[in-house]
Amino acid sequence: EEKAEEEAFAEDLIGDRLKEDVLEQKGRLQRLGAKDVQPPDPASIRVLRGHQLPITCLVISPDDKFIFSAAKDGVIIKCKSGEVESGKRLCMVPGGKKGAEEQQMGHTAHVLCMAISSDSKYLATGDRNKLIMIWEAATCKHLYKFTGHRDAVSGLSFQKGTHQLYSASHDRSVKVWNVAENAYIETLFGHQDIITGLDSLSRECCVTSGGRDGTVRVWKIPEESQLVFYGHQGSIDCIQLINEEHMVSGADDGSIALWGLMKKKPLALVRHAHGTHGSQGLQQPYWISAVAALHNSDLVATGSHSASVRLWKCGEGFRKLEPLFDIPL
Repeated sequence: EEKAEEEAFAEDLIGDRLKEDVLEQKGRLQRLGAKDVQPPDPASIRVLRGHQLPITCLVISPDDKFIFSAAKDGVIIKCKSGEVESGKRLCMVPGGKKGAEEQQMGHTAHVLCMAISSDSKYLATGDRNKLIMIWEAATCKHLYKFTGHRDAVSGLSFQKGTHQLYSASHDRSVKVWNVAENAYIETLFGHQDIITGLDSLSRECCVTSGGRDGTVRVWKIPEESQLVFYGHQGSIDCIQLINEEHMVSGADDGSIALWGLMKKKPLALVRHAHGTHGSQGLQQPYWISAVAALHNSDLVATGSHSASVRLWKCGEGFRKLEPLFDIPL
C-alpha cells in the first residue's frame, strides 16, 4: 500500500510538472512574485570591473553560476557569479584591432549583443562589424563565425530548449540559424528602420523592436508571417517577452508599454516612466534604454540614465503597470 501511495504521489508530481510545462508553453502559467519583492540592501550590490570601455551586454547562465559580459573594447569576460566580490575571472577573450580580423579569434569591433542557449552549451555574440561569433560557453573556445548581415548585429536570442538562434541587425532583417549544425536557415524582412532589440522563448517565433519605424513585430517562423504592433511615439529601443503571450518594450520618449499578442495596441502604456530632467519648460523624459522581465511572472524592470533601475508590477490581465520601487545605481 505504501509503495502504491508513493508511486501515486510521484505520478502526481510528474503530472503537475507536465501541467506547468503545458501552461508555460501556452503562456498561461503565472507566478505572482511582484508583491513579495523586496528592494536589495544597497550595501549588498556588488560592482564588477574588468572592461576598459563601456559594457554593452551581458547574460547570466541558465543555472545562475556564471556571468558573461562584453563591451565596446571587443573583450568578452566570463566570471563566476557566486564569487562576484572577488570578481574571479574564469576566462577572457581579448578584442583585436580593426583590420586584424584574420589573425584575431575574438571581435575587432564593439560587441553589441549576446545570448546563451538554454542548455548552457553555446554562447553567441554579435558586433558592429556585422559578425556573429559562436563560442563553447564552458571553455570560451571559438567555434564558428556567422556572416551574412549587412550591418551591425543588434540582437541575439536562442529559442528556448533548442539550438536555433535568431539575430537582428541594423540592416533591418532578422536571420535564423542552427548553431549545432553551423547552418544558416533563412532571412526575414519587414522593418523599415534599424532593429534595436530581439527576444524569444519556447515557441518558434521571435519579437523585435524597430527603432524609429515605430513598430514592434512578432515573427512566426514556420508560417513565414509577421504581426505588426503600434503604440510608442519615439524610437522603440528595447523589448522582452514576459511569457508566450505578453511582452514589454521601452522607447526614447520615456514610455514603457505592455503588449498582448492578440492586440495591435498596448494593453498598458506608462509615459515618462523614469520621470523627466532639465530646467523648467525644457524638460526631457529619461530614455528607456533597457527592459527585463521575470519569465512567467508579473515582475518587470526598466533601466534609464536616471541613476536607478525601476521595478514594476503588471496588474491583472497585464492591463496596468504599477511602480514598485527604485534600485539606486
